[in-house]
Amino acid sequence: MAAMLVKGSMSKFLALVIVAMMVIQIIKPLGWPGLKRRSDFWKLAVLAMAAISITAALGHWT
Repeated sequence: MAAMLVKGSMSKFLALVIVAMMVIQIIKPLGWPGLKRRSDFWKLAVLAMAAISITAALGHWT
């Protein structure tokens, strides 16, 4: 039961972290390679979808 709780919270934690990064990117660009402009926040959304998909897939396999 506790392991399932951790798996569910990990994808939620990833989502919150990446949404926070997106908000910061819109306010003041992070300056990382590929994230130099405010309009690059969509790249973080793609990263979030990929990361959450991978954690969900790994959660179903274990």
